[in-house]
Amino acid sequence: MLIKEYRIPLPLSVEEYRVAQLYMIAKKSREESQGVGSGVEIIVNEPYTDGPSGSKNGQYTQKVFHVGQHLPGWLKALLPKSALIVEEEAWNAYPYTKTRYTCPFVEKFFIEIETKYFNDAGHQENVFQLDSADLGNRIVDVIDIVKDQLYGSDYVKQEDPKFYISHKTNRGPLSESWVQDYWRSQCDGDPTKAIMCAYKLCRVEFKYWGMQTKIEKFIHDSALRRVMLRAHRQAWAWQDEWFGLTMEDIRRLEKETQEALARKMAKSSDESELLDGRGSDNKLSGDRRSSKVSNAINKENDFDSSTLKMGTQSNTNIRTLSNTSEQNLRQSYNQKFDMNWKMTSFSNESDTTSNEEFYDAEG
Repeated sequence: MLIKEYRIPLPLSVEEYRVAQLYMIAKKSREESQGVGSGVEIIVNEPYTDGPSGSKNGQYTQKVFHVGQHLPGWLKALLPKSALIVEEEAWNAYPYTKTRYTCPFVEKFFIEIETKYFNDAGHQENVFQLDSADLGNRIVDVIDIVKDQLYGSDYVKQEDPKFYISHKTNRGPLSESWVQDYWRSQCDGDPTKAIMCAYKLCRVEFKYWGMQTKIEKFIHDSALRRVMLRAHRQAWAWQDEWFGLTMEDIRRLEKETQEALARKMAKSSDESELLDGRGSDNKLSGDRRSSKVSNAINKENDFDSSTLKMGTQSNTNIRTLSNTSEQNLRQSYNQKFDMNWKMTSFSNESDTTSNEEFYDAEG
């Protein structure tokens, strides 16, 4: 297991960030959800009184993230449905939160994120009260929303703190020395220069021999860190949208978002069934599933076959898939495509995969 503690200073108070975080999650849920194959279903969103780490009087959410749209067609055709979803459980007893991600298809894998928020600049050394063993394994990574840069499609100039100025609060832009400047002002009692820090203890476990170290490092470096950097820049740059909202406003927005996403997922599911010609029994025959696999492979001829790392026998299996039933297809897949191949393929496709759907990792 790879343990990292991310420390993310922000020019906000802990009280302000509570609203900013929840608003951001609701907004991104709506923006990123496109229906079946892409988006989030909010299964449960309700108060709780007995949570993890002794947390009381919080909000529990259970979500299902659909990631099929972010995988290439040939891979989607081969994978069972359980491989195309990520499940999330979250306990929000602000200023403490805990989020856990799992994938039904990958049994020995999870991501767990505990977060604590303090009105400081990130100088506390053991806010999670780790024992000596975990402290020895923990890596501390400070994320600076100004100095750390995003590239390509992740970068949006309007969200860059070096340029952003709030019309409602007149805050910004931020200089590269903003952390030191704001902390000094807060220590001097200046109420106009609030500063807080999100301490995020992230545990990633991918317990498969031969791939564990590589995959755990990949998830931290290429997924979690990038998502958190962009999300916290957005929390700052979207303040004209959330500034002045109350928690009652946020709960109403969350309810509206849950209902809107449910309608979108239901509509997309109905349309998908009609396009696929599944009929009333909602099932594809084995021959049609096999044909779908064959067509997907033929259409996606632009992928680099060298990344698949499959031998001659595996290539033969793919060519004969169109003559098998759905049951035989899955048996062949389970026997011939081992975990090393699957995760290597996912890693090689990572540059074209969006990480934006894992909203609570951002908060």
